[in-house]
Amino acid sequence: MKIGIACHPTYGGSGAVATELGLELAGRGHEIHFISYAQPFRLAGFQERVYFHEVEMDQYPLFEHPPYSLALAVSIHQVAREYDLDLVHVHYAIPHAASAWIAREMHQGPDAPKIVTTLHGTDITLVGQHPSFHSITRFSILKSDGITAVSSFLREETERNFDVDARRIRVIPNFINTENYKRDRKPCHRGTLAPDGEKILMHVSNFRRVKRVEHVVGIFARVREKIPSRLIMVGDGPDRPRAQRVAQKLGVADGVSFLGKHTSVDELLACADLFLLPSESESFGLAALEAMACGTPVVASAVGGVPEVVEDGVSGFLFPNGDVPAMAEGAVRLLSSESLWEEMSAAGRGIAVDRFSAERVVPVYESYYREVLEGGGPVGSA
Repeated sequence: MKIGIACHPTYGGSGAVATELGLELAGRGHEIHFISYAQPFRLAGFQERVYFHEVEMDQYPLFEHPPYSLALAVSIHQVAREYDLDLVHVHYAIPHAASAWIAREMHQGPDAPKIVTTLHGTDITLVGQHPSFHSITRFSILKSDGITAVSSFLREETERNFDVDARRIRVIPNFINTENYKRDRKPCHRGTLAPDGEKILMHVSNFRRVKRVEHVVGIFARVREKIPSRLIMVGDGPDRPRAQRVAQKLGVADGVSFLGKHTSVDELLACADLFLLPSESESFGLAALEAMACGTPVVASAVGGVPEVVEDGVSGFLFPNGDVPAMAEGAVRLLSSESLWEEMSAAGRGIAVDRFSAERVVPVYESYYREVLEGGGPVGSA
């Protein structure tokens, strides 16, 4: 198949999964065309059958905010015609689904590519619900030939908030390459991150309000009272200063390292003893899955799609949103018992390999593409 992929190229779950999916599909013999305003951050190096098309934006004084969605539509249309694409897979509804629909309307012919839209999270739970975007988001979703969501939670949210029949939405979970995310990754940076042999607690995110990074620091402060430990904060975003202030206020700033954005988080997660994800909302929890694949148990909020990834009491502990004391107690319990830690570490790795590996999930996407191309729109979950 010849497949176009439109995604946000910056750090974030939707862009990461879209890029990894394209690379996996290319490895399975498909021709992949990425279309975006910048090269996706995980698209590095040459790979056969993979192409990148940059959306051209012209700065014109009349446009205070250049109309990227229209430029993207033109680029999708041009790539589809020039390379005879079978299908365009857009990740994150805004603005990609609307742009793909415009491109298909421009095509004007029976050979126009089909459109598959994957819903990733805040495009449904936050951004898409804003009055400025709600109607166009719903319209774009309904105009797609195929619709997928990364969790059952997100499928239900889409039905509830956008009146889209859940039977039209196929649940296909996020996935990872479990050969890249594993415990014995080399080099291991443990000696650098925790030079005195402390336990390593880790958090990876875009540091936005929904991630509750101040709760991450609060959990760490309580754990540190009982167990020698360090907190490694990976990523960046608007709430980083908030987390730094909380660390200073709680007197644990000397034990917290803010590493900023990293593309090779697999190397870091392989060194961690515990992953913290006290988010207010998560449609899936990709970072938690990456940690589990590295054999790192998870302590997280039992919100959104997280319980579909982290099994409470098996690969980690889940607690009510905002319950910092309970999360800290769970963390201490895990880090205090070598046998419990090893049991949860192995279980998390097993879940990642058995349910969320590229080998398990990518063929599901291939099958779904074929059904869409044949005029289907199957019901159900992967």
